[in-house]
Amino acid sequence: MGRVLMSMCAVMVAASVVVTGCGDDGGQARQASDERPPALTWQQELRVTDAQQRLTKQCMKRHGFAYSEDRGLSLRESRPVRYVQDDVAWARTYGYGSRIEARSARERERNPNGTYRQGLSAPRRAAFDVALDGGEGARMLTAPLLGGGEIRKRIGGCTEEVERRLYGDPAEWFRTGKVVTSLNSLYGERLMKDRALTAAVRAWSRCMRKAGQPHEDPQAARDAVRADTSRLGAARGDEAFAAERRTAAADATCARRTSLRAVATAREAYYVDRLRDRFGKDIDTYRRLGHRAYDRAVRIVPERD
Repeated sequence: MGRVLMSMCAVMVAASVVVTGCGDDGGQARQASDERPPALTWQQELRVTDAQQRLTKQCMKRHGFAYSEDRGLSLRESRPVRYVQDDVAWARTYGYGSRIEARSARERERNPNGTYRQGLSAPRRAAFDVALDGGEGARMLTAPLLGGGEIRKRIGGCTEEVERRLYGDPAEWFRTGKVVTSLNSLYGERLMKDRALTAAVRAWSRCMRKAGQPHEDPQAARDAVRADTSRLGAARGDEAFAAERRTAAADATCARRTSLRAVATAREAYYVDRLRDRFGKDIDTYRRLGHRAYDRAVRIVPERD
């Protein structure tokens, strides 16, 4: 295939389909055993995120501060763009999500919480930080990264309160989350060379060539779209977006015709299952805590429209 398939789930996030819950709309990437908790779908994960924001807003208000929730995207717009994207209707409308991504980036730059914080006096900014996550004196959570090193997170204030309410144990949620989402560092090279997957990608590529889109794999198609968009520039943005939608629609159509997503999901599940003797407890704990958070989130916020 010529490039490492770090993930079948998303282009922008190196995370596993099976582990982190990038199942199809309304579906779940379930393990063979019913005793193992399934991964959350992206819709469920989004609802948990929305609940976190709602609870944080309520907590900060009790401390005398404003806090804005980010619900700028609709549910459909929030759909992650996977390495294997086989929703043809979505692709015809949004392409690979470049305009959604650009809009989100603009909204992040105008982050109302950052603007609000900067408008406070120095003492109030310090108090805001303490209220939000414990400030500079907060304790630090640490978690290992399977590829080496560790990652740290400040925990305290409303952040800790909200995570305790949703997950129960913020430290265990953080630790298992970082273990699980870095599992692909242990099998990425083998997945890249997997015979079933490479055969499915070659079938996808043949389908794309017949559609007038000569690309080696889905990532190559997206790289070409980005290069074309950059070449055309802002003045020809509509032309570039129309081309993006055509490529993305062909990509999704060929993914469906070749069952690429099903093959990718099955082969990644195979490699994850081979790690269960070492990380099965972490995978199940992470998923169980995620479901606990989702069960609580549905009582806090509605699903996005």
